[in-house]
Amino acid sequence: MTVTVALFTRDLRVHDNPALVAAHREGAAVVPLFVVDERIVGGRRSAPNRARFLAAALGELDGELRSRDGHLVVRHGDVVDVVDEVVRAVHAESVHLAEDVSWYSRRREEALRKRLAERDCLVHTHPSSITAVDPNELGPSSGRDHFAVFTPYYRRWLDTPVRRPLAAPRGMVVPPVRGEALPEFEESRADSSPQLAVGGCVTGRKLLRQWASRRSEDYASDADDLAADATSRLSPYLHFGCLSPIEVLHQVDVQSPGGAAFARQLAWRDFHHQVLAAHPEAGWRDYRPRDIRWREDPKALRAWQEGRTGFPIVDAGLRQLRAEGWMPNRARLITASFLTKTLRIDWRVGAEHFRYWLVDADVANNQLNWQWVAGTGNDTRPNRVLNPLRQAERYDPDGEYTRRWIPELRDLEGPTIHRPWRAAVPPEVYPSPIAEFNGM
Repeated sequence: MTVTVALFTRDLRVHDNPALVAAHREGAAVVPLFVVDERIVGGRRSAPNRARFLAAALGELDGELRSRDGHLVVRHGDVVDVVDEVVRAVHAESVHLAEDVSWYSRRREEALRKRLAERDCLVHTHPSSITAVDPNELGPSSGRDHFAVFTPYYRRWLDTPVRRPLAAPRGMVVPPVRGEALPEFEESRADSSPQLAVGGCVTGRKLLRQWASRRSEDYASDADDLAADATSRLSPYLHFGCLSPIEVLHQVDVQSPGGAAFARQLAWRDFHHQVLAAHPEAGWRDYRPRDIRWREDPKALRAWQEGRTGFPIVDAGLRQLRAEGWMPNRARLITASFLTKTLRIDWRVGAEHFRYWLVDADVANNQLNWQWVAGTGNDTRPNRVLNPLRQAERYDPDGEYTRRWIPELRDLEGPTIHRPWRAAVPPEVYPSPIAEFNGM
């Protein structure tokens, strides 16, 4: 009997999962395997929000597999060691997993290939699992290894055919193999966001259907309206692979203005993955070094992290981040610009704060979006500065979003909330601004 292993990584779903489908098609029996890598989940770079979301996502994945006569096999430890043990135990002939582009993912794949070659076990990686378009598929006519600017990449992205979503396997046979209980990560709950979304492929697909049918048509006009809360909130489910980006594209009417605007955001996601595929060091090093002299200002940094900069629109975004483990893209841009362009604090410091709190933080999008804002990345206008007062007037004109997250200012009516110093709000109620901008 041919046995295969479907190694789940950032593709925690049964619908449109190329690795799972290929493993199921090839093997008479399949081991659906997830390895809890303690270096990531429980180490010094642990992130409580993502641990909680992951626990729920694994629970829903296991439920979906059980409805197909299978179940998720969970093990703790080093990924390569665990996969090697499972392959040996069931005499697996191949291992299938989603193709990824980060430095860690590449090292993991390389180590798996080397180790499993000793057992005559093949390793197959599957593109277009984590992204809609394979990061290695598109290249500029100049012969460079990647597109450095989004617009020409986006044109090619739009012209690239996207495959149809793959149906989930209908029935599975899982060979006898030792597994462990689904992780709960209870120790992370005390340090995580109280309003964190529930993870999982079932929850994610339900959210997608609701948003696509009710809100997607307004995305082009309302996505940046902070008070409207009109974004899809699908990014955590895409990050963990609870949703397939290809399935998302097929659910949204990309011919409508709202659907086209949303598809453009998926293209940005793919764009950053192809940049990281070509330059994995961009996860920690300036993509375009500009000799910026970053400041060290612990007091200002702490005020920014805690949402007490004295600029309500900035503080609202940072408080939402802590409360929900998420924030809309416009708030991310405003808060990131304030840290890097106004306080002149290194983008890596801000990226680390987001990495800890954001449930959707991955290397490609978190780090490269921070570099875009900081002027060291792919922005064609690296010197742009977002004035938080003008941003507030444009994207939260009546102050509804700010009032939602800064309750101590809720008595200030309308746009008055964006300049509490003019209303003589005492600093013991709300802090004085730590910087200056035109329009104060």
